[in-house]
Amino acid sequence: MSVLLKLHEVVVRRQQREILHGISLAFEPGTVTALVGPNGAGKSTLLAVAAGDLRADAGEVSLLGKPLASYKAGPLARERAVMPQEHGVRFAFSVEEVVAMGRLPHPPDPVTDEARVEAAIDAAELQALRLREVQQLSGGESARTTFARVLAQDTPLLLLDEPTAALDLRHQERTLRSVRASAEAGACVIVVLHDLNLAAGYADRIVLLEQGRVAADGTPLQVLTEDNLQRVYQQDVVVLEHPRRGVPLVVVT
Repeated sequence: MSVLLKLHEVVVRRQQREILHGISLAFEPGTVTALVGPNGAGKSTLLAVAAGDLRADAGEVSLLGKPLASYKAGPLARERAVMPQEHGVRFAFSVEEVVAMGRLPHPPDPVTDEARVEAAIDAAELQALRLREVQQLSGGESARTTFARVLAQDTPLLLLDEPTAALDLRHQERTLRSVRASAEAGACVIVVLHDLNLAAGYADRIVLLEQGRVAADGTPLQVLTEDNLQRVYQQDVVVLEHPRRGVPLVVVT
């Protein structure tokens, strides 16, 4: 399988302190990769570098075989969509208008645009909210609206920073099912998650970060071990097998 996004020896510094230490990773189409790790491990910084929103101080980042820094804003927005942690909208747009903004990078095509927007609204269960102003939404509803905008953008690469953080149980599951569906349709998805059990249930691959370095990289079964998690999180855990899904189930002890 071809590589869609590649990071080679990426270093990020802030105020003389290294946040990322020589990260090298490659990501393929049709996969979901979860970035996990303690607070301050470098997950959001790594995602920002992958998005082109933060320039690395050293190393190389390439998208579809081209240096990421060589992309102009329009072409880049047609290749990757980003859901940041902060997803508030300051202006009085409706939910439907915000979701439709995902189509702006693409040449106008009314039929395709409408179909993508409707599919995204359905996936995020926003039908009843579509005419509401986004400033009137709860935190979870706002997060679902931003996620729907990312889906409507319909890009080969999706970069999601804690998309489930503000969501209730049902919408956490629905969001990650949509993430899986995007990957099954050929997209490369990189998602920052704090919930290790959601990562185990929906990711093909987990990258465990610790203090700006890759502590483990592999399948959920390979990465979510008691030794790895206790070492990185400094917390006693037991790793069981999920009774229905057969994936790791992490329990704090």
